[in-house]
Amino acid sequence: MPDRQSTALHLVAGGFGGTAGAILTCPLEVVKTRLQSSSLALRPLCFPAVQMQGLSGTWIRPALPTVGALELLRTILEKEGIRSLFRGLGPNLIGVAPSRAIYFAVYSGAKEKLNTVLVPESKKVHMLSAACAGITSSTLMNPIWLVKTRIQLEARAKDERRTSGFQCAVRIYHTEGLRGFYRGISASYAGVSETIIHFVIYEALKQRIREHRPFLTPALVFSPNSQDFFGVMAAAAASKTCASCIAYPHEVIRTRLREEGSRYRSFVQTLQLVVREEGPLALYRGLLTHLTRQIPNTAIVMVTYELIIHLATKM
Repeated sequence: MPDRQSTALHLVAGGFGGTAGAILTCPLEVVKTRLQSSSLALRPLCFPAVQMQGLSGTWIRPALPTVGALELLRTILEKEGIRSLFRGLGPNLIGVAPSRAIYFAVYSGAKEKLNTVLVPESKKVHMLSAACAGITSSTLMNPIWLVKTRIQLEARAKDERRTSGFQCAVRIYHTEGLRGFYRGISASYAGVSETIIHFVIYEALKQRIREHRPFLTPALVFSPNSQDFFGVMAAAAASKTCASCIAYPHEVIRTRLREEGSRYRSFVQTLQLVVREEGPLALYRGLLTHLTRQIPNTAIVMVTYELIIHLATKM
């Protein structure tokens, strides 16, 4: 297959996979983002934050009460309506297709190049390819993800008018300038570690599946009735679970950095502030909701991607 045609195929496959996953898991993403926030999601459910003087004379803030995903979900439905569970879906749909398309195209392109200079299909190839794809995708798509996060964090009553993605982008530009669209980019770069872990484990599991199914023809590998189809889905889910648990704190830090009028300024400063004020466990706030959303989302994305690639190469 010519390079240009191959790149276009990976763009299309990645775009379709990302779009399918985004639509089906949007409500869980809204809940997760609210849980990660420092105050917007918790304000309606908690008493106002107070400060107390410690033994050393310094002022400390007690940890915020823990709010469960179901409790937050019920509050959003009661106070804001079911439409709020799909806040940010517009920017998500605008961004997820090109984001996934860019990601998979860069990943496949980098892997193809690196296979010619390093040991083919080695862990080093997978790690470097995933790093290139993650950094490229994060850099190009951060403005859209920032707008999405701001919209998801905006708590409005059922009868209040919602801010559109365009209005949010204009406000960011007027109040923070072009640099404002790249708030949280440092946390996104740190999150590349999650991408690397995910793809290294995924490629290893996928290779193991192929080794244990030598009697299957390539045409059967992604057949809906084939065990390998579900094997690839399980490999994607397992690899993403491991990666998410290890690298999750960057998600919380990124959400804090993207908050409007935030006192969080840098990756390290935010990390220290969250741990000091709320404790280390605050870095894992919303993890269960994240996994509940991310595991099926990743499985849908990867299987859709692999299936489209497989069908296209057989045409």
